[in-house]
Amino acid sequence: MRQLLKTMPIISVLVLSMLFSSAVSAFELQDTKGNSHQLAAYKGKWVIVNYWATWCPPCLEEVPELVNLYDERHDDGVMVIGVVFDYESVDIVEQYVDDMLMSYPIVLGSDRVAEQIGPATVLPTTYIYNPQGELIKVKRGTVSRAYLERLMTP
Repeated sequence: MRQLLKTMPIISVLVLSMLFSSAVSAFELQDTKGNSHQLAAYKGKWVIVNYWATWCPPCLEEVPELVNLYDERHDDGVMVIGVVFDYESVDIVEQYVDDMLMSYPIVLGSDRVAEQIGPATVLPTTYIYNPQGELIKVKRGTVSRAYLERLMTP
C-alpha cells in the first residue's frame, strides 16, 4: 500500500482518503413512517443499525433483545434502527414489525442504504456506532443485548 501511495499523484491520494473517511462516517435513512434518520443527528448517542429479514430465524431471536434495549435506553443515549432486507412486500414487513412489537424505527433496505452503511451479505448484521459517530464494530450473526451493553460500557 505504501508503494502504491508513493506512485499516485497527491490529488488521487486526497480523493481516496476522502472516500474512505466518509464511507462509514455518515448516513441518512428514511423509515417506514417517513421520518429521517441521520447519523449526525444522534451525536452523543450509541447507534445500532441492525440488518434483518422476515424469513431469518436468527433475526427472530435477536429482535426481542433489541426491542428491550431500545425501550429501556432510547432516552438514555441509545438509538436502534432496524433495516429489513430481502422482503416480499411492505405489508409482510409491517405485519412482522407489529407481531414482534418492534418499537424502534424500521427502514426498508436498498442498495442506497447498503452504500451508506455497509453490505448486507449476511443476515443478521449489526453496525455499531459510538457517541462520536464512528463505526466501531460490524457484528455478523446474532447479537445480544448483553454483547451490546459490554461494547457500550467504558
